[in-house]
Amino acid sequence: MSTIIENLKQFWFFTGFANATWQNLAMILIGIVFITIAIKKGWEPLLLVPIGFGMIIGNIPMFPGLNIGVYEDGSVLNTLYQGVKQGWYPPLIFLGIGAMTDFSALISQPRLLLIGAAAQTGIFGAYLLALLLGFDPNQSAYSYMALVPVIQRPIMLALTTKKERLIKMPAPRPVSQREKIIFPIVGFLLTAFIVPSGLPLLGMLFFGNLLKESGVTRRLAETARGPLIDVVTTLIGLTVGASTQADKFLTGNSLKIFLLGLLSFVIATTVGVLFVKFWNLFLKGDRKINPLIGNAGVSAVPDSARVSEVVGREFDPDNHLLMHAMGPNVAGVIGSAVAAGILLGFLG
Repeated sequence: MSTIIENLKQFWFFTGFANATWQNLAMILIGIVFITIAIKKGWEPLLLVPIGFGMIIGNIPMFPGLNIGVYEDGSVLNTLYQGVKQGWYPPLIFLGIGAMTDFSALISQPRLLLIGAAAQTGIFGAYLLALLLGFDPNQSAYSYMALVPVIQRPIMLALTTKKERLIKMPAPRPVSQREKIIFPIVGFLLTAFIVPSGLPLLGMLFFGNLLKESGVTRRLAETARGPLIDVVTTLIGLTVGASTQADKFLTGNSLKIFLLGLLSFVIATTVGVLFVKFWNLFLKGDRKINPLIGNAGVSAVPDSARVSEVVGREFDPDNHLLMHAMGPNVAGVIGSAVAAGILLGFLG
């Protein structure tokens, strides 16, 4: 009888109930909230559902040494998490983004590249602040992507007047197939020669776009923008969620990184909108740019461009800004890859 009792005690000792802390339960609850928001509100479900469930996985209380946690070397979760830590996943994501992105808006209006470039101040602003706060440079490189663009609308409204929001831009010129094919080759050569350290991201981005536009590699393009990016997005979301293990995540440093991500988005959006307003001082007539597309320089494709469209139509239902906003939006993707390469150059 005593042996049975001892076995039951030992069994209980290894259960999640015996090892649970309030921090574990809090993070599990947050994960459930993420999943609920994604399903009921439709907010970024492709990210929030994997991240939310990953948070639940990562916060199941466990006895140390079972070799199953995301921070335990050799575990399955730890192996999958290396794609985040070692940077395997981002180039694959950029391959998929390139294969699904139409660069026509940028090719037809190359001046919009400047808006995407201006918005990259968010990355460098967060990087410099991270260094001032004492973070290791490798930690700060990821803080820019900490948030989705849910805060852009109030910034856009605060920085623009009603008259500016009503600016109508002429339709962009049609872009030929030849231009679409040449663009990823020339774009890659120019950016890669300027920032060789950005080669993994830039190479995959432009290669994915060439697969899309060449017209002869449809199967590869469909794989890159479909099954491949879906698998990688799932693994990123799940492992990033699992990395929010309470004893590792609920720290002052995590809160600082979260705030840095928020601040980087604020800086990027603010600079993008103000840059367009300043530029408009030197433009006349239909050359003026609606400053509501200044937010789209943030490299969230096509989310930021959709924000431009939605906010613009709030004030004029007939003013469609999406195609114009896609110019700085895809420029922001290129700019973020270049900026990442510059930061990696600093770290190297």
